[in-house]
Amino acid sequence: MNNRPGVWLRHSQWDALLIVLALGHGLLLCTTPPMWVVAIGLWWNANTVSHNFIHLPFFRSQILNELFSAYLSVVLGFPQSLWRERHLAHHRGVEFSWRNWKPAWLLETMLLFGWWLCLMAAVPRYFSGTYLPGWILGLVLCQIQGHFEHAGGAISHYSRLYNWLFFNDGFHVEHHARPGRHWTQLPGLGPALDPAHQSRWPAVFRWLDWFGLDGLERLVIRSRILQRFVVQRHEAAFRRLQSLQPILKSVERITVVGGGLFPRSALVLQKLAPHACLKIVDARRDHLDQARRWLNERVDLVCEFYSPAHSVTQSSAAVVRDAADLVVIPLAYIGDKSKIYGSPPARHVLVHDWLWCKRGRSVIVSVLLLKRLNLVEG
Repeated sequence: MNNRPGVWLRHSQWDALLIVLALGHGLLLCTTPPMWVVAIGLWWNANTVSHNFIHLPFFRSQILNELFSAYLSVVLGFPQSLWRERHLAHHRGVEFSWRNWKPAWLLETMLLFGWWLCLMAAVPRYFSGTYLPGWILGLVLCQIQGHFEHAGGAISHYSRLYNWLFFNDGFHVEHHARPGRHWTQLPGLGPALDPAHQSRWPAVFRWLDWFGLDGLERLVIRSRILQRFVVQRHEAAFRRLQSLQPILKSVERITVVGGGLFPRSALVLQKLAPHACLKIVDARRDHLDQARRWLNERVDLVCEFYSPAHSVTQSSAAVVRDAADLVVIPLAYIGDKSKIYGSPPARHVLVHDWLWCKRGRSVIVSVLLLKRLNLVEG
């Protein structure tokens, strides 16, 4: 399937896949599925098929677009044309007004209520005990999604799996910059470079950041016992990684990405490679200010967002890795860590990763911390 318009489709043949999946969603609802299926189906459709249809109606025919809008109203449980006006007002940065009502809102609402009356007559217990609770839960998921997509400004999520399942919905910064671009074109607009506009979590799970790694870091800096524990565990892991020992003796320049609130890697490297020039690159000034408390004055603190390009320069002949001999990537790295593994930004790269993510030469830091160190070579 290519990205050219079809006979019936206005923008891309890929939209046929969204249409088929929307029809499948409707068929699934006809099987009286459990509550969680109703909820997840509503949340998924609203953020994929329905959202893309709002911005770029799929069909060349206006009649087909109106019929599909009515169909989505029944499947999702709210008038599609009404949501379209509210959503486009959001993109324009203006308040939605009920005064500019349109006949399609009334027609789709009447169609939806007619369908609900049929369900109440045919399967009353299912409608009240399963469908309605699932529909309400789906709306709550949509509300959570919408809130965290825009908390502090538009935020993107670059997981390949999520963007495959949700048709590039994670490219939210890019979508707001070019709301008229087709969903297949969003990855080509380039990632959001500001870490404040990226998240490791899909929007619906972004509340986990409240209990995430930064929260654990702040817990560590309040306890000297925890500070000693994490430094000792990391130093022991650095020493157990046999391949790392000759590297630490020879490196001249080390870059630690994301120094963190408590810079355990930098503290260990100050001890194990005291001759090396040590630099920490972190996009948050408050984190660097906090980290300075534990570091000596020889450590260079750089406040900017790290990109692998910091450690790679292009020459006419080849890619030259000359900005650092060793780069240390944190567990909370903002970006695609698979690219770090696939194309290391330095001759030697030490990656903090989850316990179950073993790559290259590897040692476990701590089972309690669910953490390991992976050494990869560029």
